[in-house]
Amino acid sequence: MSPITGVWLRREASPTEERTPLTPADAARLIAGGLPVAVERSEQRAFDTDAYAAAGCRVVAADSWSEAPDHYAVLGLKEPVARPADLTHQHIFFGHAYKGQAGGPALLNRFAAGGGRLLDLECLTDESGRRLAAFGYWAGYVGAALAVLHRRGRLSAPLRSMAKDELDAALSEQPGGASALVIGALGRSGRGARAALETAGLSPSLWDVEETRDLDKAALLGHDILVNTVFASEPGPAFLDASDLDRPDRVLSVVSDVTCDITSDCNRLPVNDKPTDWAEPVRVLRPPAPGLDVIAIENLPSLLPRESSTAFSADLLPHLATLPSWSPVWDRCAAHFRQALPTPTADRGEVSEHE
Repeated sequence: MSPITGVWLRREASPTEERTPLTPADAARLIAGGLPVAVERSEQRAFDTDAYAAAGCRVVAADSWSEAPDHYAVLGLKEPVARPADLTHQHIFFGHAYKGQAGGPALLNRFAAGGGRLLDLECLTDESGRRLAAFGYWAGYVGAALAVLHRRGRLSAPLRSMAKDELDAALSEQPGGASALVIGALGRSGRGARAALETAGLSPSLWDVEETRDLDKAALLGHDILVNTVFASEPGPAFLDASDLDRPDRVLSVVSDVTCDITSDCNRLPVNDKPTDWAEPVRVLRPPAPGLDVIAIENLPSLLPRESSTAFSADLLPHLATLPSWSPVWDRCAAHFRQALPTPTADRGEVSEHE
């Protein structure tokens, strides 16, 4: 494929996606280092298009990425719009297509049909497999915050994006009052969840690999709030399944599934089989006495778009700068894509169905 000598930042298709993987300040740093940046207009992005223009970016029309030069990498967060169906460029975004997720095969077929390549941000790792750029901290923070606010009866729908100070003020209004458990407490998302719960005046129980190896189900069900932040790369025992909902010793009433592996075989909370969203953030799995409600929003960090984008962009920046020289981190992304890519004769009917 053509060497990458530029970055094309596209707008996001989802109306609730206000984040960006590249802020104006970091775009200016790329440009200063010799890597040109084109930015699509977007009315919903957390940073104004004018700020990118002031940083030296070339401003282009929304959804014009298919017209980008071949040597530009098309950068985004989630899958681009459905037209054109065939993806010919090198794209950088979170594909969510390598663990058997619904929609994954159709996305990969778009690349197979067009001859393009996905450099999946989820696979941007060091030699040990540690992710180098992630929204995990802010996903955990928002996921835990929403669980607390819902249990206190203070979560209003539809949700809207806000600044962290506003969210923290809401968490601090009624401190304490519940027991909480964070599973995956030592990871990025776990640390974010812990910080939000502490802001809310709670001292959560913290479980990670050791605590879940031989799961104490009674202890888990004895908490009011469960925040699942585990990043699972392979199937494992369920933390909560349908049989647990009818247990008489269940105290648990709110589950925030930050991981949201709902359509994957890696789902550790099979009790829930579909995501929630900004319009309806809470799904009732059991009515009161005792009830059980689930929050499973797939783009939690977008509720704090400026903070989460700034942190992510700072992590991603040094790796974007290596695109022209093609560092080992991009080799690893490309290898994951080659392994997942379907044969060139993939059924074009699947692509049409995805659209």
